Amino acid sequence: MSALNDTLPIWFWLGFLPVGTLGGILVGYFARKVWASKQVEGAEAKLQKALEDAKQQEQELLYKAKERALKVIDDAKREESERRKEMQHLQSRLEQRESQFDSKLLQLEKNKQQVQDSENRLENIRKELEQVREQQVAKLEKIAALSKEEAKRVLLDATERDMKDELADRIRKFQEESAEEIDMKAKNLISLAIQRVASPHTAETTTTIVNLPNEEMKGRIIGKEGRNIKALELMTGVEIIVDETPESIVVSGFSPVRRQVAKRTLDRLMADGRIHPGRIEDTVEQAKKEVAADMKKAGEEAAYEVGVAGFDPKLLQLLGRLKYRTSYGQNVLRHSIEVATLAGLLAEELGANVSVCKKGGLLHDIGKALDHDIQGTHPEIGYDILRRKFKMPEEIAYQCISHHEDSPKTLEGAIVKAADAISGSRPGARKDSIEQYIQRLEELEKLAAGFEGVEKAYAIQAGREIRVFVKPEKIDDYAAIKLAREIANSIEKELQYPGEIKVTVIREKRIIEYAR
Repeated sequence: MSALNDTLPIWFWLGFLPVGTLGGILVGYFARKVWASKQVEGAEAKLQKALEDAKQQEQELLYKAKERALKVIDDAKREESERRKEMQHLQSRLEQRESQFDSKLLQLEKNKQQVQDSENRLENIRKELEQVREQQVAKLEKIAALSKEEAKRVLLDATERDMKDELADRIRKFQEESAEEIDMKAKNLISLAIQRVASPHTAETTTTIVNLPNEEMKGRIIGKEGRNIKALELMTGVEIIVDETPESIVVSGFSPVRRQVAKRTLDRLMADGRIHPGRIEDTVEQAKKEVAADMKKAGEEAAYEVGVAGFDPKLLQLLGRLKYRTSYGQNVLRHSIEVATLAGLLAEELGANVSVCKKGGLLHDIGKALDHDIQGTHPEIGYDILRRKFKMPEEIAYQCISHHEDSPKTLEGAIVKAADAISGSRPGARKDSIEQYIQRLEELEKLAAGFEGVEKAYAIQAGREIRVFVKPEKIDDYAAIKLAREIANSIEKELQYPGEIKVTVIREKRIIEYAR
């Protein structure tokens, strides 16, 4: 049945449909066909419009691209034209410079040729002059019947005979005038330098006076059974003299450092009011520190007064120690300042190195600050200290040695030696008796301190007594008795002294403990 339906045509089946239904189908079919046709026409119209728009945009883009390409081509042509002009300008300048260089080169060649021609002409003239001179000499020799050398010798011999006596007189006169003039200049320089240096002529003594606020203070300083004054003498190494002089006591000792320490200690104790051995020991230590600071200040002031700078602070400390050292009664620091000032003045007049003379003059006796502690003479000690420890220049360190040499090697050394002699030989500068006395006391202390086990030794009573402090852990009571006898024997054998010397050996042992 289904196969039959498939084989029958559609119109066969339409015959069975009603006429109204058939009409509706036909109307719908044709209406759909018309609508589809309109839709197709609309789509084609839109497609056509889109194609036209695309073509129009393509034309616009092509137009813009052509405009941009033309602009790029114009810019490139303009830049090429500018570069071509610049290249032409550079080429023109190079051609101009090349032309100038060629012209200068030609001028140089021309000048060179002219110079060469001038040299050739001068050489020819020189040869002609030489020939003329030789001809003239030959004619003169022929006329005089003498050669050139013979004529020269005859002339010189005759002149020497005529002028010999006159020359000898002139030379002798010049020598006498020069010696007198040199001697006069030297005297003028020395006198001028001495006049420009004003120094005190006073000499230090071996005592220092300490003023007291009242007479009662003498008893407090002496203390019960004299323990205060004994402690003070033991710790400072000086002798305290309490006599009938009102409101004053005397500190006696050959060492200015010890006297200064003792004086400051007494001043502090009187100001504080507490005077007992323990307080005395603390005050002595404070006074020693103050004296050390005073030494450094004295060294700095000395360098400032002379007008030199650049010294090591430790070197200034050593220089300040000379404030408490005397040489034949003359203060060594003041002497050093005098020598530096005199040497500087002489150096200015003689054209020498003023800085070397000033520094060398100020430091020429620096070895005396250490000659008690280091073996050797003070010139050797001073030279070694300046060169090895403080790295001072050779010309400055040499002044420590030059002032003891007969013939110094440098002009500055001779100037410092002369200044040292001027400062030491002026009236009132030195006293031999004081120096000999102090030297004897120093030798006495040095001899006693050289024994094993001795901690320190002090010469007191104007050298009539030597007090020796020993280390209790090394020297017992029996050894102390033996040591006193040995020191006395050594003094008798090695030293020269008037009267007798008392040897006191002190063995003191302190045990300290704290209760907390």
